[in-house]
Amino acid sequence: MKIILDANAVIAAFATRGLCEAIFEVCLNKHEIVLSEDLLDEILRNLHYKIKLPKNLTDQVASLLRGFAIFVDPVPLSSDACRDPDDIKILGLAVASEADYIISGDKDLQVLKRFQGIPVLSPRAFYEILQGEAI
Repeated sequence: MKIILDANAVIAAFATRGLCEAIFEVCLNKHEIVLSEDLLDEILRNLHYKIKLPKNLTDQVASLLRGFAIFVDPVPLSSDACRDPDDIKILGLAVASEADYIISGDKDLQVLKRFQGIPVLSPRAFYEILQGEAI
């Protein structure tokens, strides 16, 4: 499956032990994580400035993501595609990559439930799907 993990889900995977970390590991091992250059930049910026991860560790995260993720350019979408204009890039990435799921804790994305046929799930809801597949 092709999976879009929003920036907060990826950041949580590296910042804490828990649900997002488990999802990230399963996606690394069994699925395709889809990123764009813009999304990677947002992840690295927030890991460094908000989480205070040292530069050498953010460089390692960048190498890991570049090595395991597939990179796609998002398709442009109308500014009214969702409530938060910052989330349009996630939706455009999902459409461009023909993703199977968008995983996000962002309420502005979750309210959509689906976007152009692609389910938008919370990390918890996606984890339950993964459990059904016997992680």
